[in-house]
Amino acid sequence: MNFQPLGKRVLIKRVEEANTTASGIIIPDNAQEKPSRGEVVAVSSEVSELKCGDVVLFGKFSGSEVSLDGTKYLVLEAEDIFGIIK
Repeated sequence: MNFQPLGKRVLIKRVEEANTTASGIIIPDNAQEKPSRGEVVAVSSEVSELKCGDVVLFGKFSGSEVSLDGTKYLVLEAEDIFGIIK
């Protein structure tokens, strides 16, 4: 995959959340919310505070989903990212 975001955008691959609760109850796929954290895959040259590999937290309804080489990604404006998870 070769994708370079333009403007102040980043390409994110969602990090899947656990599908069980702390008490062990399994949550079915159709009841789960889409994860609001992901790994940075590509960064625009205009974004200096993020780098590839950073795990970030972003708004639930942020960005646009795209499919590249059969994998789903999210293109986000840098300002829609709340912070880096360390």
